[in-house]
Amino acid sequence: MYFFELFVNGLIDGSTYALMAVGLTLVYGLLRILHVAHAGIFTLGAYITVLVTNATGSLPLALLVSVPASGIAGMAIYRLVYEPILDRPPFVALIASIGLFICMEEAFRLVFGPYGESFAAPPLQATYSMGGITVNAVQIAIVAAAVVLIGGFALLIGCTRIGVAWRATVSSPEMALSFGIDAVKVRYLNFFIGSALAAVAGSLIAVLNNFVEPTMGSVTSYKALAIIVLGGLGSVRGTLIASLGLGVIEAYGTIYIGAILDRDAIAFLFLIAVLMVRPEGLLGQRA
Repeated sequence: MYFFELFVNGLIDGSTYALMAVGLTLVYGLLRILHVAHAGIFTLGAYITVLVTNATGSLPLALLVSVPASGIAGMAIYRLVYEPILDRPPFVALIASIGLFICMEEAFRLVFGPYGESFAAPPLQATYSMGGITVNAVQIAIVAAAVVLIGGFALLIGCTRIGVAWRATVSSPEMALSFGIDAVKVRYLNFFIGSALAAVAGSLIAVLNNFVEPTMGSVTSYKALAIIVLGGLGSVRGTLIASLGLGVIEAYGTIYIGAILDRDAIAFLFLIAVLMVRPEGLLGQRA
């Protein structure tokens, strides 16, 4: 039973990673940019959720504010930071993104203070026992959010005109432009959706830990980058598999080899082991 409980906890962690990493994959798939500042949006969403919840007493209202606000912030990052340098080599955008992430962390420190924020009355704290496994409401919410939101995104991409435009822009930007697809609108939508997913992840992690602090996105950003490499750069399905796999590996690794390796070290050891066998990632294309 304990073995199965570890598996469930791993899936819960993996669902959080998926919400965070899918946005990175979307940006890389469309623009070939490693969007490190995505972790800043993750933190921004968490801060907004805590502050609005404390002011109103309503977590749903806080999410209704946090998610679109973070999506708009992601669109602003594209417009102000990435769009002017799209014609430059990829490392220019990477450096800009790292610099922006550092600036965002310092801005959070200046605006909200260095010691973090907590919920005055933590929501979603009820616990449930299912088959001998105890989970709380926020853990259920994390898995449900990942399934619903990522499933909804899959339907959007696979079954709508917007999805056709997005896939066409990713696979062949010049051809998409010749058919009248507005690549700029597709990019804005891309950043909005990815940033909104990151805000949901940050908000639910804030509820889970009952704590938000300026650097909470740092380790998350490293893991999200590792996940998109592990899944195969630009592959959404690969990112989902890698996210869940990493969550499960961490859960078991913390118990069985946690005495000699930190949880985060276990994640990167798994990344190295997989890439030694498949350098292109789980679902990446061979060169």
